[in-house]
Amino acid sequence: MHPVLRAWLVRLAILAASLLASSLVVFLLIQTLPGDLAEAILGTSATPERLATLRAELGLDRPWYVRYLEWLGGFVRGDLGDSALTGQPVWSMIRGPLGVTVWLVLFGTIVSLLVAMPLGLWSAMRRRHADGVVVNATSHLGMAVPAFLAGLLLVVVFAVKLRWLPANGYVALVVDPLEWARRLVLPVLALGLVQGAMLTRYVRSAFVEVLGEDHLRTARSIGWTKLAAVLRHGLRPASLSIITVLGLQLVNLLVGAIVIEQVFVLPGLGSRLMSALTQRDLLQVQGIVMLLVAAVLVVNAVVDLLYLALDPRLRTQSRAQTTGESA
Repeated sequence: MHPVLRAWLVRLAILAASLLASSLVVFLLIQTLPGDLAEAILGTSATPERLATLRAELGLDRPWYVRYLEWLGGFVRGDLGDSALTGQPVWSMIRGPLGVTVWLVLFGTIVSLLVAMPLGLWSAMRRRHADGVVVNATSHLGMAVPAFLAGLLLVVVFAVKLRWLPANGYVALVVDPLEWARRLVLPVLALGLVQGAMLTRYVRSAFVEVLGEDHLRTARSIGWTKLAAVLRHGLRPASLSIITVLGLQLVNLLVGAIVIEQVFVLPGLGSRLMSALTQRDLLQVQGIVMLLVAAVLVVNAVVDLLYLALDPRLRTQSRAQTTGESA
């Protein structure tokens, strides 16, 4: 088997095992939440007989491992079950909020990259000059600003003072594309600018390390400008560190998105999760949490695969290990 294909299969197997272990942890943690779903549906004044009957109808009287296997099988098939409170399929209840959160995280990531890549590169190249120091200090200041505070500041400036953009609410893309875009501008900027400030530091560190490499000095000695040398010979090695940080930042982006949804009253996964917790709709909570966990694990796996594709040293190492095992 080709060593690169073998390495990819190993990483995919690790991903599958991680998803399986995470599903078990999520299921068990949700079961430990205080309260009783049957009491939440019938009320505390319900008789023991009615509570017992409802628990049997909901399957709460069965062993936990039976309920776990049923839920896991449904999750694999894309069936998250039906809400015990509304009777609606869980997937249909969270599909709309999931789309809102995906748009927010996707555009927030793009904004953070558009901010961090040029500023981080400029800060690294000009680290011994005043403008580079100012960019670096500004990124540190941006890291200290919470996402919700950035959102409130943007609302005060662009919604209250200038009245350029709406302060809150959401309109679906299929209903009004222009209004959909207008209502996403401030939440995306609030999320992307804060994450961009954090990412700028890592981009700067990656390029500072690259600028000290011998091959960049060689490129400069034959007449290349510093920017041209970095873009031609330094972008690929620096991208390895940046991709790693982006993978790790997904958790921050998801948490930040949930906070931003509350600030701008967006009907995303965060709002849906809070509502499900309040109503003790455990099946819906399980589905949302598992989707978030799966997203983090999948992104981390993609980062590993990109590492393998971008770094020839890892491919050489995998090939050498295969050769050694064959010998």
